[in-house]
Amino acid sequence: MAFNINDIRSQLTSGGARNSLFQVTIQNPVNSLGDLKVPFMARAAQIPSSSIGFIEVPYFGRKVKLAGDRVFEPWTVTIVNDEDFLIRNALENWSNAINSLQGNLRTTGSASPLNYKAQAQVTQYSKTGTPIRQYQFNGVFPTDITAIDLDWNATDQLEEFQVTFQYDWWEVLPGFTGNAGGT
Repeated sequence: MAFNINDIRSQLTSGGARNSLFQVTIQNPVNSLGDLKVPFMARAAQIPSSSIGFIEVPYFGRKVKLAGDRVFEPWTVTIVNDEDFLIRNALENWSNAINSLQGNLRTTGSASPLNYKAQAQVTQYSKTGTPIRQYQFNGVFPTDITAIDLDWNATDQLEEFQVTFQYDWWEVLPGFTGNAGGT
């Protein structure tokens, strides 16, 4: 087939999805004070990945591959820090409630994971501002809150930090483009 620019133009009917048109929401079960600010300060995130492992069964010198279990990779969000430290403080409170800094104790009222796991969403928007896909993370909790680098040479920059979350599974919520990740 000869190259023809109209071939790709006919496939990009909406001009392609833009990676800058997204919003993150996180429901912090321990300290919700930063929840309303997260959609404005979450500068970067990912649409989640997952992979299906495989099992190799050797047979007469050959290996037959069978589908294994699904694995969900950690999810990382980059947060712009404001001088009120509202989001960082709320995330540190959440992390500390899961395992306290000094006492090595869970302080969520009980040891039940239901008390520290929550939900988060990544919503992808079209170029017209319409939500086109929403991923929901179920059973999410923070496992790593990175350092904030301080530097006298850093001018014209805002502080940022990353938060890595673990979660039980993700799903695409109904009513949006496609519906992967159902039951």
